[in-house]
Amino acid sequence: MAVKQLLAATLLVGVLAVAFSGPAAAQNCGCDAALCCSQHGYCGTGRDYCGFGCLAGPCGSFSSSASVSDIVSKDFFDGILDQASETCAGRSFYERSAFLDAADSYPKFGQAASADDSKREIAAFFAHITALTDHFCYIEQLSASSEICCDESYTEYPCVVGKNYCGRGPMQIAWNYKYGPAGKSIGFDGLNNPEIVSNDSVVSFKTALWCWMSYVHPVVGQGFGATIKAVNPLDCDEENKEFAKQRFSFYQKYCDQFGVSSTFHQYYKVHIF
Repeated sequence: MAVKQLLAATLLVGVLAVAFSGPAAAQNCGCDAALCCSQHGYCGTGRDYCGFGCLAGPCGSFSSSASVSDIVSKDFFDGILDQASETCAGRSFYERSAFLDAADSYPKFGQAASADDSKREIAAFFAHITALTDHFCYIEQLSASSEICCDESYTEYPCVVGKNYCGRGPMQIAWNYKYGPAGKSIGFDGLNNPEIVSNDSVVSFKTALWCWMSYVHPVVGQGFGATIKAVNPLDCDEENKEFAKQRFSFYQKYCDQFGVSSTFHQYYKVHIF
């Protein structure tokens, strides 16, 4: 019951990386655009600079060629889904095949500098969506029926009368200024037909991956704390630290299942614990 209450509170709050290394430059970075800033604050190229812990630049430019479908096995996916109540709408909506179909549209997802780092990114992604949907239970945000999540200041993405832009899908995409660009990128009318995120499981997972690749993937190498801040900065506040701890517990669990450590100061740059 406590987990359910925690989830409800979270949703109500809102939703919202080798060959040879290059030469080291000035510490603390400020690198040229083509260079990566390493976790230790130096500019360069190659795995030591652009790999795990990379802070800025073309991070993750060395792919591990990890197989997302091998990592996200049927047993792994079903192990999350099976923890949702039989009465949950998401049990008949979220499917591994839909996730894999969606992931085909995002070839850089889960392709970090090493196979282990790829697994860590995938573990982080599933940690967040597990928390946001309560193990794939929820499709839509738990919110007041009168809430429409429209910010009229974003005139490029005008709200349509009668439409609701509150959280939907694994990453609980929310607000007109997210539905609009997500729809343009994925290929659906996010402003006139936001409901498709609740009705088409492939589109639903595509919105989650769009959110991830747009806002979270660039900071994955900075630690799990940075991904919490990217998904929902409010969860980094002292009063919401239990939400962050819940997400990290899922992250640790999934890293264990993938056979990798949840190392590298996973709260780096986000001091919430």
